[in-house]
Amino acid sequence: MDTSGAAHEAAGERIEDIDISNEMEGSFLEYAYSVIYSRALPDARDGLKPVQRRILYMMTDMGLRPDKGHVKSARVVGEVMGKLHPHGDSSIYDALVRLSQEFAMRLPLVDGHGNFGSLDDGPAASRYTEARLAGAALAMTESLDEDVVDFIPNYDNQLLQPEVLPSAVPNLLVNGASGIAVGMATNLAPHNLIEVVEGAKHLLFNPGATVEELMEFIPGPDLPGGGTIVGLDGVRDAYRTGRGAFRTRARVSVEQLGPRRTGIVVTELPYLVGPERVIEKIKQGVEAKKITGITDVVDLTDRKNGLKLVITLKTGFSPEAVLELLYRYTPLEDSFSINSVALVKGQPQTLSLREMLGVFLEHRVSVVTRRSEFRLRKRRERLHLVEGLLIAILDIDEVIQVVRTSDDADEARTRLQQVFDLSEQQAEYILELRLRRLTRFSRVELEAERDELQAEIAALLEILGSKEKLRGVVASELDAASAAYGTPRRTLLTGAVARPARAAVSADALQVADSPCTIMLSATGRALRVDRDPEAAEATRAAPRATKHGAVLARIATTVRGELGAILSDGTLHRFTPVDLPLVPAASIAFSAGVKLTEYIGLTDKKLKIVGIVPLDSEEPVGLFTAQGIVKRVVLTDLPARQDFEVITLKPGDRLVAAFPATDGSEFAAVTSDAQLLRFESALVRPQGRPAGGMAGMKLGSGASVIFATAVPADAEARVATVAEGTDENALLSTSVTSAKVSDWAEFPAKGRATGGVRAQRFLKGEDALVAAWVGEGEPRALAADGAARKLPETLGKRDGSGTLLDAAIAHIGQAP
Repeated sequence: MDTSGAAHEAAGERIEDIDISNEMEGSFLEYAYSVIYSRALPDARDGLKPVQRRILYMMTDMGLRPDKGHVKSARVVGEVMGKLHPHGDSSIYDALVRLSQEFAMRLPLVDGHGNFGSLDDGPAASRYTEARLAGAALAMTESLDEDVVDFIPNYDNQLLQPEVLPSAVPNLLVNGASGIAVGMATNLAPHNLIEVVEGAKHLLFNPGATVEELMEFIPGPDLPGGGTIVGLDGVRDAYRTGRGAFRTRARVSVEQLGPRRTGIVVTELPYLVGPERVIEKIKQGVEAKKITGITDVVDLTDRKNGLKLVITLKTGFSPEAVLELLYRYTPLEDSFSINSVALVKGQPQTLSLREMLGVFLEHRVSVVTRRSEFRLRKRRERLHLVEGLLIAILDIDEVIQVVRTSDDADEARTRLQQVFDLSEQQAEYILELRLRRLTRFSRVELEAERDELQAEIAALLEILGSKEKLRGVVASELDAASAAYGTPRRTLLTGAVARPARAAVSADALQVADSPCTIMLSATGRALRVDRDPEAAEATRAAPRATKHGAVLARIATTVRGELGAILSDGTLHRFTPVDLPLVPAASIAFSAGVKLTEYIGLTDKKLKIVGIVPLDSEEPVGLFTAQGIVKRVVLTDLPARQDFEVITLKPGDRLVAAFPATDGSEFAAVTSDAQLLRFESALVRPQGRPAGGMAGMKLGSGASVIFATAVPADAEARVATVAEGTDENALLSTSVTSAKVSDWAEFPAKGRATGGVRAQRFLKGEDALVAAWVGEGEPRALAADGAARKLPETLGKRDGSGTLLDAAIAHIGQAP
């Protein structure tokens, strides 16, 4: 190749030989320069790339304010492309879409109408969507017409565009940025506007502030979708040096999804992670057997309720252990690398937190200074005209005479300047004066305007003459933007150390340990699981507390994955395991944290009631008592494999009222609605098979029924609690009576099976039935129908005595937890 550079002319053409290496080097540098400065990197002052800045400026020029209607996005794209941005329409529309996406921008600058995409899907075409400026964009473009920034020519030198926007919002930090240039890239995380403003104000008044001081105001990123940032060491590194990385996690909760079903509910995902991507990774992990313990994943996300991803777990698997696998193998845990590269005075620089805030504040000080100078100049010009007009109005007759006797406007202007000592501008303004301005009221208006202008000029001079005043204006405008557009923090910051890498977890390790526990069923039907801790349980009994639902109907010692049976009022037993019941500490048992056992076992018939729970791995007999006084003992062995089955054959119209463990050494206790209590040895009831219908247990009076039954251990120091009410529907409400009594079990004599028992409470006037009763060891607890705690008499009453009047109704009685 001839590299002499000599030009050859042949057939009217000019051919010039060049060095291809020099040409490639020069062309590459031009391309790199164009990408760095005109495409990929944001300006540190307004945090915008050129295409974003041009979109906001052109939409402002088009008048697409938040209080105006939306226009087709294609129209905005066309205006931007034709006047300011000579590139493809797709790149402009992509930038417009991102400015409107709430999941991408912490403070959206465009208000989009239509399908602007989601985390998993792209937007509709520009001809289908509409857009206008969001409120925060006004703060970005405010005062553009007051000479606050320099304007530069567009690509064909036909129009002017702002070199940078005034940006009353620290947009670079608030909305972050990402871009890939030639030989460099940028990636900044979004932050909370309120926190950034506070940090900026601190640096404004304390220029020597350190990164550690600034982090007291800006503790970390605040991602649009929320989530959790795990560990802040990488954030500190990024704030100090401009480079760092942190891990984000989804916001999850473990919830009871239904009968014997526990699930992990995801309500927030890491930044820019969509639910479809998470579901795909979960399915891949399950197929590869990296993730176990999951039966289903459902996406319930909608526009009204937001993100909701429900991951159903297999019975017996620990939610915490499964969640660790999800964090490891799915985007429920993701990483974000910060690389704070932005343009500063036309040069790409890696910026620390302090430097980013410093560049923004320097820009805002410049904006406020230039705006104040512009306003000062305009107000001085206006004051000059108003003062001249006031001079003319004071002697308006002579002004009119001067004008009428002048041959032309130039002569009139000159004579006015000479006669009234006016400037050329004042004289010209007087000549353009309309006659209606010559009224006395107009003079008052002009004097008021003069005084107002003088005050504004003084205030502007004070701002321009004092750095403290100037900084105060900058701070107040930052506060205004924060108050108008700031929102509470969405992302939770934790100082926890990120999870270290470890080997795969076996399926056995994911399952809940089959440790001993106690299952408690409240008198209102709520169940929970308590770790079997004798010391903590004893401490709880030593200091009982009245809490909502805090009356125990049944207490069964079992294991976490043991098999229990819930016996229903229709005489059937439903199998279940307590593994998914809520776990509460033994020292602070709160039944409000429990679940309704009917819902837990999937009972759909609202008429049925759970009358007791029993272990299915015990050979001890179970006692059953019906409302019609039938008693039965049954040993639950050789049970069918079915989920539910009968344990007693009931007579027509009868129902089961109690089910409880009943060993040979215990005594049955049954209480009827007509206040009779029968006590007899359980050995008098021989065990029968499951299909048997039982035997006569208690003789009932006319219209009476059994309302409570249990088995009391021999020689137990038990208590009897009863509640009487008037049940006559025709009685006046004001005459109804409620009374309660607590008696000593030892006062009740033992009788034979199938007898009527002895009176347990004497009715007061207006009372005609017992509505609640309980017999057992420990202290009795009373509850209202909604589970609220109610007081029982503190002193023991006589066996057949009347009760103590109450000021509130009692619906349930049970044992203190």
